[in-house]
Amino acid sequence: MNISIICFSMTGLETGEKLQKALKTEGEQVTLAKKSRYLPDSVSISTSQWAGEQFQAGKDGVIFIGACGIAVRSIAPYIAGKKTDPAVLVIDECGQFVISLLSGHLGGANELAVRCAGYLHATPVVTTATDLHSRFAVDVFAKKNGCAIFHMKAAKEASAALLAGEKIGFYSEFPWEGDLPDGLMLCGKDGIPSVTGQMDESAGEVPETGIAVTLHRGCLPFSNTVHVVPPVAVLGMGCRKGKDAASIQSAAIECLQEADLYKEALHSIASIDLKKEEPGLLSLAESWHLLFETFTEEELKTVKGEFTPSKFVKKITGVDNVCERSAVLASGQGTLIRKKTGRDGVTTALAAGNRRIRFE
Repeated sequence: MNISIICFSMTGLETGEKLQKALKTEGEQVTLAKKSRYLPDSVSISTSQWAGEQFQAGKDGVIFIGACGIAVRSIAPYIAGKKTDPAVLVIDECGQFVISLLSGHLGGANELAVRCAGYLHATPVVTTATDLHSRFAVDVFAKKNGCAIFHMKAAKEASAALLAGEKIGFYSEFPWEGDLPDGLMLCGKDGIPSVTGQMDESAGEVPETGIAVTLHRGCLPFSNTVHVVPPVAVLGMGCRKGKDAASIQSAAIECLQEADLYKEALHSIASIDLKKEEPGLLSLAESWHLLFETFTEEELKTVKGEFTPSKFVKKITGVDNVCERSAVLASGQGTLIRKKTGRDGVTTALAAGNRRIRFE
């Protein structure tokens, strides 16, 4: 994690230095700022400006060693949402209490608070209800599995139902490890409860709220469905030399829309090594924050499966299909989930790799 700490007194500085040393020992990147005329090298900007800079810099954690009021007023203008806000902690200057203030689950503030409390021999203060009652939290589940999460209103409904002692549904397009947590009911794609892996309409009513581990936007087994999306898909692409970036991006977007896939389901973009310097493909990978993988003709020829052949592509590249083969290879010999589609000089295909979801 990349963490920024700020303190406001000599006692707070001692606590901050102790915490900084411990976090650095664990491999974290940590900076310590001081805001007081009685401390040397004090920052000249206001605490609110300092906080804004940390948010804008994309810090993973921001820690205030001082009063809660200072922290709340400082971060208030920059709070955007639980998907993007960093973990924010408040620690009293004596290092007795470590408060998880913002982004307890998705931002990791609760976990960071417990860690910091351990370093300081302090008491962690966590106020999220699912943690207090030791209930399953879908946002924590998504974060620990490296997944994106969508439909946060439904996520709130899921937490409320579990806290009220009700069961919620669980459907997954992927296998999982570990026991299904208390409160979760295994269901099929239609939301019907499952008994020993088989759909059984007598097993109970379709839960109103539930979780779907899926790549697809249209997968809605429940009235209130939380989507947990693993990044396991690969977008295989080919294009004419010098094809403009706008056309390549348009083709990629259309491919995902037609396949009903979240962009966040993508792990990477793949092609043949002849395209490793293709500006339009590099631009797409950069703008979508995805790895761009390329393979040699020989590597693509070894990929097993049935692919859509093209005499023209084979003449140019030496292999009968680029987008399908590269997608399957980059996904770890995964499954082709959308075959080749050509549009305006750009070809696209999608493959999904194997993935197991874990319950702790």
